[in-house]
Amino acid sequence: MSYRPEVIADSSGEWTGNGLRFATEAEALGNVRALESRWFAVRETRVVESADPVNYAWVDGRLVSVPPAPQVYVSAEIADAFGMRGLPNTKVIE
Repeated sequence: MSYRPEVIADSSGEWTGNGLRFATEAEALGNVRALESRWFAVRETRVVESADPVNYAWVDGRLVSVPPAPQVYVSAEIADAFGMRGLPNTKVIE
């Protein structure tokens, strides 16, 4: 789970965002507030939950790229024993 910043920046009233995904709501909020301070057309801002993986952090008012989590491969026996089925970035080898 991640958080994505979105804005309404025109008269359409439609929310739009970009590919930025943050680990916390506070990070996404900091980013969208900084965007709002730079863009004159922003009418509204919000932060929404996303199923996308985290790809950025907001640190001291700056964007920091976050590398993708590595894929983990486990046997079906291990996955079942430790409840790993369905975990993000986990591939079960049947």
